[in-house]
Amino acid sequence: MRDLKNGLTTSGKNSTNIQSRRIKGFGYQVLGFGSGGETVVPVDFDYLVLAGGGAGQQGLGGGGGGGGQRTSFPGGTKVTIAVKDTPITVGAGGTGMNPNPPTAAGGHGVDSSITDLIVSAGGGAMNTTNAFPADPGANPTNAAVRNGGCGAGQTHQQQQYTGLGNTPPFSGGPANPVQGYPGGPGGGSFGASGGGGAGAVGNNGTTPGNPGNNSGPGGAGVANSITGSPVTRGGGGGGGVYAAGGGSGGAGGGGANDVAGTDGLGGGGGGPNPGGTPVDGGNGIIIMRVATSLAPANLAVAPGSNAIATDGSDKVITFNVTGTLTI
Repeated sequence: MRDLKNGLTTSGKNSTNIQSRRIKGFGYQVLGFGSGGETVVPVDFDYLVLAGGGAGQQGLGGGGGGGGQRTSFPGGTKVTIAVKDTPITVGAGGTGMNPNPPTAAGGHGVDSSITDLIVSAGGGAMNTTNAFPADPGANPTNAAVRNGGCGAGQTHQQQQYTGLGNTPPFSGGPANPVQGYPGGPGGGSFGASGGGGAGAVGNNGTTPGNPGNNSGPGGAGVANSITGSPVTRGGGGGGGVYAAGGGSGGAGGGGANDVAGTDGLGGGGGGPNPGGTPVDGGNGIIIMRVATSLAPANLAVAPGSNAIATDGSDKVITFNVTGTLTI
């Protein structure tokens, strides 16, 4: 469990308290000097920081938003680290739940961060018990749950409240690179809409007709080759079933309806079937890359489920779980 600044408490699978969402502007981002840690020779790293995906919530629910993704690779501004031991937080996927009362917080993905310098926001979860206008969807707590790195999709027949993506954006600078997109906006569809992805808006379900009442697919994630080969991450979850077909998951780990998001890809959970059990979002990941010639001799990661590999002339550091980078 964790407490956000707006008083919202959020669950995530195997979650720990996550870092404050402080985002620095563009330019070199330096950790170490004056921070109280042991200073060492600064090292510049490329990075990919992917947050946990949002859960697919309750029957007839919209898909969970994929985890927000921020990256410097290729060609962006690197992060400069100058402290011997740097905390790395890998966000868990949101835990699927049936909130009661409907204003209860739950299902939001957990942020991932390289200390507090590079932070990607967890995916949103549509957090109302049904889809009708009487729902307290305008409640600020509900807004904080459905918004995120990628926004949650709409529930069956709902059209008033869209889960926003890229929330929060960079502070003190431009909102690029965008970390994610909104969920499908609804618009009166009987089918639920898909959650937003790191690369595209979630899709609406169809209105009654032929075909009718199908739910919308999740938005696609974004492919990145920081590991040496392209991998798509941050897909949104598909919308939950109303009367016909459920939504498919967005490329990059998004779960189809009633299917959890993929761990390590930050996928949003798919909306469940009527009466079905809500499903979890996928855990995020953090990957860093540095030229072997510039890497310190004592470069290390902890715990052992994280790893350092070699790709060509570079070292690739992968954090599958929260841990520590030592330089």
